Amino acid sequence: MVQRLRYYDLVMASFVAVLITSNVASSAKIVQLGISLPGLWSGAPIQLAFDGGTILFPISYILGDILTEVYGFKASRRVIWTGFAALALTSLLFFLLKLLPGDPVWESYAGSAAYDAILGGMSSGGIAAASLLAFLIGSFSNSAILSRMKVIMKGRLLWVRAIGSSLVGELLDSLVFVFIASITGVFAWELFQTLVLTNYLLKLSVEVVLFPITFLAVKKLKKAEGIDTYDTGVKLNPFIG
Repeated sequence: MVQRLRYYDLVMASFVAVLITSNVASSAKIVQLGISLPGLWSGAPIQLAFDGGTILFPISYILGDILTEVYGFKASRRVIWTGFAALALTSLLFFLLKLLPGDPVWESYAGSAAYDAILGGMSSGGIAAASLLAFLIGSFSNSAILSRMKVIMKGRLLWVRAIGSSLVGELLDSLVFVFIASITGVFAWELFQTLVLTNYLLKLSVEVVLFPITFLAVKKLKKAEGIDTYDTGVKLNPFIG
């Protein structure tokens, strides 16, 4: 990028902060709403439960939409890989802390068992592997679809493009995340259906509700930065291009 971008770094920092915080929250707690829906294939009612990170994680997709819409796929790709590296570093830190001996006083009121129960996903690799792979697949799918739709639709109907790309990205993210977390023992298989469905619906709901803010942020950033990137001829490759 030749010109000086005033807010790109700020959006990147926000993206990384949301990503790390939401993943720690995912490992920390599963929330039960006390609401049920008809089962998809078993016939049994599905209790709506979701991991704690679902509350904040959709913001990363909103920021991803903003990055792609304003700065383009290449700029978004750089932020996604930065987020991936930061999340991997966070997981490594929790893993190293797990290996270090605990202070006796800390063991008396908290202890390794509590650490493993709350942050075990981040430290043992289950949540880490699930988050990293789901994040890459979901985020790049979202960004690529939004980028291509912008060119095809000539920049019109941002709400269709933002929500349409999220329909795919969030679905892939939810499926991959819960699947890997389940096969690694972080989540019980009994929760697979309810976690996928609840996570997907909640993430999409957050994006829809917050779309007016997304639209306003995109409009102001385009004006402030003096750019409106169209990825014409850009290869939507997550690794090179």
